Order: sequence, then C-alpha cells, then structure tokens
Amino acid sequence: MAQNAKITVHPLYEIGEISNRLFSAFLEPIGTMVNGTMFNPKHPTADEQGFRRDFIDAIKETHLPAVRMPGGNFVSAWQWKNSIGPKDRRRTVLDPAWHQYYTNEVGHDEYLQWAAKVGTEPLYTVNMGTGTIQDAMDLVEYTNHKGGTYWSDLRKKYGHEDPYNVKMWYLGNEMDGPWQLGAWDKNPEGYGTKVLETSKAVKWIDETIETGVCGSSAPFMEGFPAWDAAVLDKCYDVVDYVSVHHYHVAPPGDIKALLGGALYYEDFINTEIAMIDYIASKHRSPKKVNISFDEYGAMVRPLQELHPGFGRYNMARNHYRFDPERGYIRHDPDIMPDRQFPGGDMIHALSMASIQLALLRHADRVKIGCMTGGLSALATSNHDHIWKSASHHVFMQLLQYAKGVSLDTKVECETYDMPGYAIEDTSQYTGKEGVNFIDSASAWDKDNKRLAIFVINRNEDAEYPLTIDLKGFEGYKPSAAYKLCTDDLEVKNTFENESALVPEKEEGYTFENGEFKLYVKPLSWNVYVFEK
Repeated sequence: MAQNAKITVHPLYEIGEISNRLFSAFLEPIGTMVNGTMFNPKHPTADEQGFRRDFIDAIKETHLPAVRMPGGNFVSAWQWKNSIGPKDRRRTVLDPAWHQYYTNEVGHDEYLQWAAKVGTEPLYTVNMGTGTIQDAMDLVEYTNHKGGTYWSDLRKKYGHEDPYNVKMWYLGNEMDGPWQLGAWDKNPEGYGTKVLETSKAVKWIDETIETGVCGSSAPFMEGFPAWDAAVLDKCYDVVDYVSVHHYHVAPPGDIKALLGGALYYEDFINTEIAMIDYIASKHRSPKKVNISFDEYGAMVRPLQELHPGFGRYNMARNHYRFDPERGYIRHDPDIMPDRQFPGGDMIHALSMASIQLALLRHADRVKIGCMTGGLSALATSNHDHIWKSASHHVFMQLLQYAKGVSLDTKVECETYDMPGYAIEDTSQYTGKEGVNFIDSASAWDKDNKRLAIFVINRNEDAEYPLTIDLKGFEGYKPSAAYKLCTDDLEVKNTFENESALVPEKEEGYTFENGEFKLYVKPLSWNVYVFEK
C-alpha cells in the first residue's frame, strides 16, 4: 500500500476567476478535421452547406464555449477574400503551410456559420504573415460592421444580413517560428509594431473587440522569453492577450514523463506572466494583459538522433518533413482515413487532463485555453460515425464543474523524479525532482454553493489512500463522486462500444469532521463534488 496522500482546500485561498473560455478547442484545416469531419457534402447527415449534422449535434450537446479558427499555420498565407461569395467563383489555392490544395469551399463565412450552428464562440485568427493591416481592417469590417460600407454590404449581399460580432481576434499565429510563412523571428520589434497598428485600427472599427498578440510557440524557442518581451513592449497598450502554444512530448512507454508534462506548462506560464508584468511595469500601466493558451497537446514520440555542434537547429525544414514525391495533397472530404491516437483511450485522456488542470491552477491569468484535438476529444469521428472517447467524459466534467474561482489546492503525497531527456534537437527537457503522484486542482462555484476537486493519480502501480481536508467549507457535504480508470490500458471506446471507458460513481468513501476519505486507483481520473 502506498503512503497516505492529502489534499487541502480552503475558501480563503482563491487563485482567480475561471473564464468561460478556459476549456475550449482549436480548429485548423489539417488532414480530415475540416474536410471529412466538419465538412462532407456526401455524408448522409450533410446539411445544405455540406456540414455533417452528426458532428454539429455532437458538439452542440457539449456546450463547448469557444473554438479558435481557422488555424493555425494555415492562416499565415490564407487570403480570406478568396473564400467569400459564390462557391463556383472561389479560388482554389496552394496552402504551403501544410502542403495541400485548399478549395475554399469552407471559407470565412462558413467557419463562422458553422460556429453558430454548434453554439460556440469563434475566436478568429488573422493573417499577420503575408497579410496586411488593410486586410485585417477589411476583415473586421466585413465581419462585424452593421452595414452601409463596401465590405459590410458585401457580407449582406453574400447572404448574412447581421454582423457576426466576433469578439476575439488573434493577430497572427506562431510568428516567432521560422517555419511560419511571413515569420517575424528575426524582427520581434517589427512584428510588435505591426500588431500595434493593426490592433489600434481594428479596435477603431469595432471598439468592443479584444485582440491577442503572439508570444512564443514553445518554451524551447531560442528567443523565449526575450522575443515575447520585445514584441509586447511595442504593443502592450493595445492588446488584451498574449497567445502561446506548446506540445509536450514524452518517449514511448514513459508514462511518468508524459503525465508530468504539466510541470513544463506551469514553468512556461509562470515565465510568461513574469515577462508580461515586467512590460506592464516598464510602461507604468495599470492594465493587465492575460494569457491565451490556444494550442496545446501531449503526445508520445520516439527519441531521434541528436546533432550536437551543428549550430542552430533548422526548425523551418524539420517542422513539416515534407515528402517531395507525394507533392501537394488534394483532400477529398469523402475519403477519410481513420486517424486515432495509438493505444487505448486512458493515457491520452489523462495526459490532456493534466494540462487542463495546470491551466485551471493559473486561472487568474490564463483566460483562454484551446485544446488542439479538443473537437475530436469531444466527438471522435471516422468517415461514417461519431462517438465519445474517454477524453469526452473528462472534458465534459471540466466544462460542468470547473466553474467560479480556482482555489489553491495543496497536495501532500509520494513523489517521483523525472530524468531529463531530449526527443530531438529542439525538444529537450530538463529533469524534474519531487513530482507529485497526485495531481489536483479545484473550483469553487460560490453562487451555486458547489465545490469540485479534480484528481489524477499518475502512479501506474499504486492505489493511494486519500484524505481531502474540507474543514474550511463548513456545511458542505459530498453530492457526487466519479472515477475513470481501467486495468487494461489498451481499451478504447468505439462507435460500436462507447461504454468501454466511462466514469463510474465512486461509492467507497467516508465523510466525517470535514474530511473526505477514499482510495484513488492507479492511473485514474477522479472528480469529487461537494455542495452546501
């Protein structure tokens, strides 16, 4: 039996208000996410625009708050004006970012109309690579102005009388990355100045909108955090968010490194907060710029050959690994090969949940979180069907219960050490000592007098006796408890069997004198809800 673990929460120790956008998703036309899952005119459920209604209905049921769209690397050469109006007059173009032909059948209006159909808020990414300030101004005018101008009246002509009222605009994507079309990695001040002028201009068109500026694409970037600081120093007074991305990678079979990746996210966030607040102080500004973590993920990848002494790693060449024999890809939405994560559902669900808990622990400054693959997590798909993976249930419990304010959640438990490792020349992780086997975060919904505590057991072998100290929450009692776990890590939910991995009600607990006690299964996801 493993040593006792203890979690303590108290209403006096608030971290910050949890934004409604914290658990959102990301959409980019890569592979089959748009062409096949979102859009397939030949699908039996296709609506009049060619959107799959089975996918629309599945996402609509989740009440997903927001989706960042339409990318991603894709947008840094995408000309939105090619994608509006009658489809037979739209231009098919090359997408050099992902080496594909893009037909623009799903264009600017379709992205926003799809978002309306699923009941989610669109968070829109603007081309700041090859795009101009005027393009961005025209885009906001077309999208949000009520009428009486060329661009707003053109929207009406093309069938959308009312403004879309998009509130969040990202000014570029990963602009520090040399793989990005029109990258600004060598000239952060130039990018910051362009964002200054663009944000100023679009807010003069619609004063109700918010804007985000790109920070680092990963904590491994050569310029992090100096590049971010140089950019923000130019545009601090006119932006509302710094947009950052990270994809944690672990070697095959190293579950501890995979689930411990949340610590690297926290390091990234803490550094970014310090950088933002330094620039605020430099500007003598009372304004608080927050963080949008609008691409994130966790994955397993084999260790690759390292090249010590080669100087700067060629990230532009290695970001894509383009196959010149295959050439550019022409996606047919009716040809949709299965693309599922290898192995069972459980480890993937836990790896993503661990990142989501890290965001929740920083809810005071991380106000937007868009999971890459979040749409697939909520509604896994193939050519014919939609179903619910284990990740669906984890995501849904966060959407349901992570409301109100995030609380400082103190954990006392056994720990482990993660040796440092390098996946390849860029993804090099320093070791971590004293990593908690019990990972936790909590949310207190004051209005509804409800407290939710989320717990992951990172241990592959040990079940932990856990005590949760709730003495500060007088009058609160357990109202629900759930666990998600399996003895077979290869188990995967399918359309034919959606119930292979679903949360079960946890009955084996006691609650006396403000202490909630139970046993936490190895490699498990757990949610405990208390109400007054």
